[in-house]
Amino acid sequence: MRTLHLYITRQILGGLVMTVLVFTFVLLLGNVLKEVLALLISGQATFGLVARALALLIPFVLVFALPMGLLTATLLVFGRLSADQELTAARAGGISLVALASPVFLLAAAASCLSAWINLDLAPRARTAYKELFQRVAVERAASFLEPGRFITDFSGFIVYIAAKQGSQLDHVLIYELTDAQTPKRRLRAERAEILTDTANVEAVLRLYRVTYYDFAQMQSFFSDQVDAFRLSYRPRTGLSRRTQISDMTFLELTDTLRQLEAVGTGLAPPAGATSDQLREHRRRMNEIRTELTTPVRVHLHRQVAFSFACLGFTLVGVPLGVRAHRRETSAGIAMALLLVAVYYAFVILAQSLQNQPQYGPHLILWIPNFIFQVAGAALLWRANRGI
Repeated sequence: MRTLHLYITRQILGGLVMTVLVFTFVLLLGNVLKEVLALLISGQATFGLVARALALLIPFVLVFALPMGLLTATLLVFGRLSADQELTAARAGGISLVALASPVFLLAAAASCLSAWINLDLAPRARTAYKELFQRVAVERAASFLEPGRFITDFSGFIVYIAAKQGSQLDHVLIYELTDAQTPKRRLRAERAEILTDTANVEAVLRLYRVTYYDFAQMQSFFSDQVDAFRLSYRPRTGLSRRTQISDMTFLELTDTLRQLEAVGTGLAPPAGATSDQLREHRRRMNEIRTELTTPVRVHLHRQVAFSFACLGFTLVGVPLGVRAHRRETSAGIAMALLLVAVYYAFVILAQSLQNQPQYGPHLILWIPNFIFQVAGAALLWRANRGI
C-alpha cells in the first residue's frame, strides 16, 4: 500500500509541477504582453526591471495556476491509471479508490493551505509592489489618485468610489460628504463624470451627470441632470487613503478597511423630535450606508478565503472524473480541466460584477462553486468507489 501511495504521489507531483509551470507561463505571458513588454519596447523599462516585475507577478498568477494545475494533474494521472487498467488491478487486490487516492487528498489539503497564504497575504503584497514598481517608471497622468475600484479618502471631507475609469471619463461615481465628526452629511451618486482639471492642483474638479443627492440632515432626496464643477480638496494620504486598490489588499488590510467603513455614520443621530417613521427611515439609511460602503470590501475578502478551497474542490471532482473519462491523452485532460475551471470562475466573475449591488449578496455567491464542486465531487467519488 505504501508503495502504491508513493507511486501515486510521485505521479501527481510530477504532473502538478509541469501543469503549474505551463499555466504560470501562459498567465505571465498575458501580463507581459499587456504591460511590461510595451514599456520595454518604448525604452521606459530595463531588462532588470522586467525581471523584478515578473518575479512580483509570479505569486499573483500562482493564485490561479495552482488550483488549475492540481485539477489537470489529477485528471491526467487518474485518467491514465484507469485507461491502463491499473485501478482495476488495485481493486482486485482489495484496495478501494478512496484508499488509493488518500495521498492526493492530503496533497490537495496542503495545496489549499498554500493557496490560503498566497491569496490572503503574499499575492496582494506582490501585486501592490508590482504596481508601485511601474508607477515609479510611468509618467503619472492627470487625476492619478482618482482610481477606480477603491475607496478614495485623499480629499478632505469626502469618501469617493469610482466603478470604472477611461481617460478622463468616470462611470458610476459615489461621493459621501462628511462632517468634521466623520459622519455622512450628503450622498451624491452620478451615473458618469468628467475630470476637468488635473490633480497637480490642490483641487480635483469634476463635472457630474445625472446626479442623485440625499441630504441626511433633512432626510430628503434631490436630482440634477448636471453639476458643472464639483470640487474635491486634496489632502495628504492617511489611514484608508493608501493607493492600494481593494482587490490588491491583504486579508488583514481588508478586515481593517471593513471596520473603518462600518464606523462611518455610527455617530449620526436622528433629527431632534423625529417621528417613529423618520426614526425607521434613519435606521434604514444607516444600514444602507454601511451595506453600500462595505459590500465591495466583503466581496474581495470572501473571494480570497473562498478561492483558497479551490484546490480541495477541484481534487474531489478530478479523481472520479479522471477515472470515468478512462483516457490517457493529455489534451483530453487539459480540455476537461479548462471546462471545469471556466464553470468555477463564472461564479467569481458574476460575484465581482455585482459587488456594487449588495441586494444580490455577491459575497455569498463566491461560495457557491466551492459548495457545488465539493458536494458533486464527494457524490461522484462515492459512486466511483462503489464501481457504479
